[in-house]
Amino acid sequence: MEITAQLVKDLREISGAGMMDCKKALSECNGDMDKAIDYLREKGIAKATKKESRIAAEGLANIYIKDNKAVILEINSETDFVSKNEEFTSMFPIIGNAILDSDAKTLEEVLKVKLSDGTIEDLIVAKTAKIGEKISLRRVEVITKEDNEVFGSYLHMGGKIAALTVLEGKNAEVAKEIAMQAAAMRPQYLNISDVPEDVVNKEREILKEQSINEGKDATIAEKMVEGRLKKFYKEICLNEQAFIKDSDISVATYAKNNDSIVKLMVRYEVGEGMEKRNEDFASEVMNQIKNN
Repeated sequence: MEITAQLVKDLREISGAGMMDCKKALSECNGDMDKAIDYLREKGIAKATKKESRIAAEGLANIYIKDNKAVILEINSETDFVSKNEEFTSMFPIIGNAILDSDAKTLEEVLKVKLSDGTIEDLIVAKTAKIGEKISLRRVEVITKEDNEVFGSYLHMGGKIAALTVLEGKNAEVAKEIAMQAAAMRPQYLNISDVPEDVVNKEREILKEQSINEGKDATIAEKMVEGRLKKFYKEICLNEQAFIKDSDISVATYAKNNDSIVKLMVRYEVGEGMEKRNEDFASEVMNQIKNN
């Protein structure tokens, strides 16, 4: 079958692959468009595999809500430049809404969720091949609420930070205010009871050592430790934090004053806990030019 320029153009528009790659794929597949798409996808998988060892600590987080179900997810890229690209951002509603319409709960299950063409994992592989950077769905959490509860969501810096709350009560505005608090104040836990024992013990030892170094005797040091632990909890527990808009009350009190109880909080900050790239994008491009 003759490989016409129009056929190559059509495949390029569908796949986003380069002109020569499209021509080669069609030649290898005797002009069969579907087989050529599969051929390019296979090549995309090979390209994606080569990028697995590279660091993808940039990207965006987002939240999708439908009825009593919400999804918060983080998708990473290697550079901030790519995270602002429409090719990258267009994945979010496709993936988020597909998760909402599925029974998937874990990251492994989410990757296998069916789309109109392949799975979520296939989409990410295809985007990796097309964009030319490692793209990864780093984490996702699926939250459900009761009818007497309400979701609150907030995105900061275009999705660099995403916060999702669930409040018992019907005040959506309060739920959003507390989501904004979570985004701004970086709580690690919802309540004091959620703080792991090993974290508390470690902090207690640090505070005790500080007190002793200040010249306090053991008895006074112990009392100081307990006082400082309360301050520690007010920093890391959302319900214990001073409410941003009224520092005289805690977040839990703000919620109570509005006939609500904070039941859950999930906060994603893109790239938190991940190794960052040591070289900028321009340097990488120069390195690629030198190596080619």
